[in-house]
Amino acid sequence: MAESVVLDPVDLHLLRLLQNDARTTYRDLAAQVGVAPSTCLDRVTRLRRSGVILGHQLRLDPAKLGRGLEALLSVQVRPHRRELVGPFVERIRALPESRTVFHLTGPDDYLVHVAVADMADLQRLVLDEFTARREVARVETRLIFQQWDCGPLLPPGQTAPKPAEQA
Repeated sequence: MAESVVLDPVDLHLLRLLQNDARTTYRDLAAQVGVAPSTCLDRVTRLRRSGVILGHQLRLDPAKLGRGLEALLSVQVRPHRRELVGPFVERIRALPESRTVFHLTGPDDYLVHVAVADMADLQRLVLDEFTARREVARVETRLIFQQWDCGPLLPPGQTAPKPAEQA
């Protein structure tokens, strides 16, 4: 397990701000946190080098890309052996419908978040890409009605400010 990094209140404030908008300029970040822009740059660089900040992602709206139906697929692989796990995960990750793949404990081995065009596309994906594989013993599908992003990720014991109440 990776060691955690010691973060002071300025680091935590920077991480909160960057998780809300990773495109915020160093000048704006510095002003909001109360440090010089050069200090802000040094701190963000240190957070990247230490592995706290893993990268930046562009978020897309699946519905606007013609993938308006999202689902979670619980997948059981049998036998659950290392020589099958690697190729299975790489195949699933390569599918354009796959959003996230989790390797789990418990009765299901994987949870796969997918985005598809419609119910027929979901059926095609499950039948042609999952259950057609010899190592897949079972697939259980759950449709996602709605999802919400949560607050910023913080170390244990830290709390994020509560969102402003809407009037």
